[in-house]
Amino acid sequence: MNWITRERPKVDRIACPWLIKRFIDKEAVFYFVPYAQVMERAKELDATPFDLPEAEFTHYNDQCTFDYFLEKYQLPDAALHVMAPIIRGADTDNHSLSSQSAGLWAISAGLSTNFKDDHQLLEHGLIMYDALYTWAKQLQGVKHLQQPNENVFLQAFHSYLRQQQAEKKVPVWAKGLKEIIQDQIDTNLSISLKDIAEELQLHPAYLSREFSKYFDNMSYGEYIRKLRIEKALHLLHQTSHSLSKIAYLTGFSDQSHFTRIFKKFTGQNPSDYKKKFAKGKKDSNG
Repeated sequence: MNWITRERPKVDRIACPWLIKRFIDKEAVFYFVPYAQVMERAKELDATPFDLPEAEFTHYNDQCTFDYFLEKYQLPDAALHVMAPIIRGADTDNHSLSSQSAGLWAISAGLSTNFKDDHQLLEHGLIMYDALYTWAKQLQGVKHLQQPNENVFLQAFHSYLRQQQAEKKVPVWAKGLKEIIQDQIDTNLSISLKDIAEELQLHPAYLSREFSKYFDNMSYGEYIRKLRIEKALHLLHQTSHSLSKIAYLTGFSDQSHFTRIFKKFTGQNPSDYKKKFAKGKKDSNG
């Protein structure tokens, strides 16, 4: 039997010939011609057109031509029905249908680019779909990593590499940001992330997303609060300032805010901390 479709096939127009040759007609012959010539050439060649709107074998609703072949010929093979949503997702750009759809599209697009002759492309495409069928038939539950501990070791190794990379390749903006923050330690640490992004000529969203990688795994806000508390501890140890003044000098909006953040970082109120420190200092002097 002769079949005809549009030239330059990618997904459906390779998957359907594979299905025909493997499950419907091993002697099938395929023709690929420009879209405008398909119906006319179909009459000349006594060929059945497929995968174009005018044909019986085409897309219906959200189904692609491969789905229609399965229904038309009542093919019960379970592996074919595993393949169907993969092919449908790749052919309709709906990669949410199957985790394999994006990969199938990538390989199909690559094949179409590498082989300019449509029949040569079909020949290689048949091998690709043979492989997909074998996977669907026998290998769905098989993982690439076979040893129980292999994945754990691999994850640990990649984690180590990421850490090494982060340590060795600190970007210029992160070094600059450290200097900016250091300059602010003796003021009230009121500089905003937006101001910093402008000074470093970075987008604020990018800076916010990347910040934690180079600053103790903390967000910008968390890191600044940590520096404020460290400065507050220094002032509690080295000065006789009141808590309200320390709150002001460390950039907190009021003493209540200072007390809440201080307790979060140290586990105790600043007034209790100050009393204990003063008592310990008195006892050591005595």
